[in-house]
Amino acid sequence: VMRILFINPNSTASMTETIADCARAVAAPDVEVEAWTSHGGPPAIQGREDGEAAVAPLLEELARGESQDFDAFVIACFDDTGLAEARAQTHRPVLGIGQSAFHAAMMRGGRFSVVTTLAVSIPVIEDNLAASGLDRACARVRASGVPVLALETDPEQSERAVSDEIRRAKDEDGIGAVVLGCAGMADLATRMGQLHRTPVIDGVAAACGLARTLVTMR
Repeated sequence: VMRILFINPNSTASMTETIADCARAVAAPDVEVEAWTSHGGPPAIQGREDGEAAVAPLLEELARGESQDFDAFVIACFDDTGLAEARAQTHRPVLGIGQSAFHAAMMRGGRFSVVTTLAVSIPVIEDNLAASGLDRACARVRASGVPVLALETDPEQSERAVSDEIRRAKDEDGIGAVVLGCAGMADLATRMGQLHRTPVIDGVAAACGLARTLVTMR
């Protein structure tokens, strides 16, 4: 059995449960998924300052995961918080759900747009796209105006706002896929894909499959 650890860099445990459920729903039969909450992190990661505050507690969780001999690690924040630092700390595969989603979207639809939470997250995501050489495949990074924690506290209104932004992306951006730009949106992917009749990519599911592939390639 292959063991993959998802680390939620924010301290909201209910979001970790959503991440775990979505990963387990797509995991291959030979994959065991665990998900941990970084209790020393901020309640939500919205912008650079939150991301910077989350790195040190995240790396502590990674070190604990290494001691328990997981085969691969996934950083379950769309900003790929601490990804470079985490990869420098372990020889095992480390994936971010943002980068995983970008690659999956390119393979499903070619050109894509990202629908994230608040506008403060847009520069971080745009920088990550550029750093990984994927910015030319992304038409636009869009903010739905939904705060991260509202995905938990007001799911109906949040889902409507995300859906409206997906519709605008599909109508305006000339794309073949939409990427959901927050781990807390993971459980929306199937419904949004069916509603808008377009591939809607969730980074948690993408990272789960890619992590398994990277472990088998070693």
